[in-house]
Amino acid sequence: QGPADLLIGQDGRIAAIAARIDPPEGTQVIDARHCLVMPALVDMHQHLDKTGVLRLAPNPSGTLQGARDAFAAYARQAPPGDVTARASRTLARCLSHGTTAIRSHVNVDKDAGFAGIEALAQLRSEWADRVRLQLVGFMTPHPGQDLDWLAANIDRAAELSDAMGGTPAVAEDPDRYLDIIFEAAVRHGLPVDLHLDEHLDPSRQLFAKVFDRVRRHDMQGRVVLSHCSVLSAMPREDFLPIMEQILALDLGVVTLPAANLYLQGREAALLPPRGLTRVAEMIRAGVAIATASDNIEDPFVPTGSGDLLEIARWTLLAGHLKGNELALAWRMIDQIPARLMGLEDHGLRPGARADLLIGRAPDVPALVAGGTEHLRVLSSGRLVSETAL
Repeated sequence: QGPADLLIGQDGRIAAIAARIDPPEGTQVIDARHCLVMPALVDMHQHLDKTGVLRLAPNPSGTLQGARDAFAAYARQAPPGDVTARASRTLARCLSHGTTAIRSHVNVDKDAGFAGIEALAQLRSEWADRVRLQLVGFMTPHPGQDLDWLAANIDRAAELSDAMGGTPAVAEDPDRYLDIIFEAAVRHGLPVDLHLDEHLDPSRQLFAKVFDRVRRHDMQGRVVLSHCSVLSAMPREDFLPIMEQILALDLGVVTLPAANLYLQGREAALLPPRGLTRVAEMIRAGVAIATASDNIEDPFVPTGSGDLLEIARWTLLAGHLKGNELALAWRMIDQIPARLMGLEDHGLRPGARADLLIGRAPDVPALVAGGTEHLRVLSSGRLVSETAL
């Protein structure tokens, strides 16, 4: 908004922002002239239990089910300490690119058991001074695995989770599956974050079933719908009433361009679809839609660097945003996901946690478009990363 000084208190929060501040004696001074100072980034959909297993769990088909099968086979024989080592590397990479808050979905099923979520719960504590990590108990219904195991174990998962989630489109009984997730979330006072309709078949979309449970359990404003790919495969007249309900129920949406570009539409013989949801229409209509990394170097997405600015660019290009909407793409990795994750102290204002980026760029649109050759990352006011070309 213009040249200013910013003072960070000993509690790691922003104490003041003013045109000029005389620093108290002993204050460390960081020179940010000719730089942007911005809130750090928020990646609200990853899978840290899967990150980095690409070479150990190949997915020759390149499909979503192929990726599910590959990771399930790997999870059955993963060595102790495996999740901790891989997830720690990805957390460090994300932090170096300016992300200080992450929500990770973590498989809980007969294959993975509780190994992933217990390891990440430990990392959540160990990384708390650098990265705010939220865990979604991702109750995973594989074909042939009945729902009794998930129902019997979901309370144990909820005790380690910050939200409850799952993927109803692949459940053998979507109604019972959704009831298991919503009822556990209500029992434990947790929000819900679903992988919803990560496919392109409008004849089997589940939005009405989810909306019904949001109303039944008074979960308005506490449910996030990730992927929602099927909305782009519907006629617009069928999509608009669904968007109206998303707005009326104050639901969040997360688009995952890397996964949807990679996994969707491989069977198309002509003009393969992009696979994303209707990003541009929803954000212009006021839907709280974020974008996020999803998987990083695993059977679901074989690429990924942990750089959310890269994901914002993919979202703008693949989601049909326009060149004058670069600032909207920034909001999708900053303000919107912070709100959906309940990070009320995120932002650039007195009292906010001093999770900040100092980057060399003329403005936010230029930063999204081309990045920065010098980036400093502060977490709770402490410099935790500095990269420069």
